[in-house]
Amino acid sequence: MPHPVDPLALDRQVCFALAVASRTVIGLYRPVLEPLGLTHPQYLVMLALWERSPRTVADIGRALSLEPATLSPLLKRLESAALITRKRSVTDERALEVTLTTTGESLREKALLVPGQIVRRLGMPLADLEAIRDDLTRLIAAAG
Repeated sequence: MPHPVDPLALDRQVCFALAVASRTVIGLYRPVLEPLGLTHPQYLVMLALWERSPRTVADIGRALSLEPATLSPLLKRLESAALITRKRSVTDERALEVTLTTTGESLREKALLVPGQIVRRLGMPLADLEAIRDDLTRLIAAAG
């Protein structure tokens, strides 16, 4: 007689698989980002700014699904590293605009090597990783 499936078994939990996968994959980024002087959260902010700069703090927060209280210290550290500047918007003084510095813009060239290094470290075909990303994007939308 087959054993009944335990719905509370750890290895059946989506949350557990996501938590371990997140920690593990982000851990792979640490040695790759270290030479760039970035942490993983700072890298995400820079990715948003390499897509478009300037951006408001609110816009970056929406793009990264981060609260202002989480984003603010990241921006302060990036500003201290001379990668960004923050200033009040000329058109809306309530908005804080974040702009890449020349140093921040030039760091993009080094960052272009990051995705390939991560793919190699994972040792999985790019198509599989893209499918996982797409599945996670659907999961995020369903949970939101």
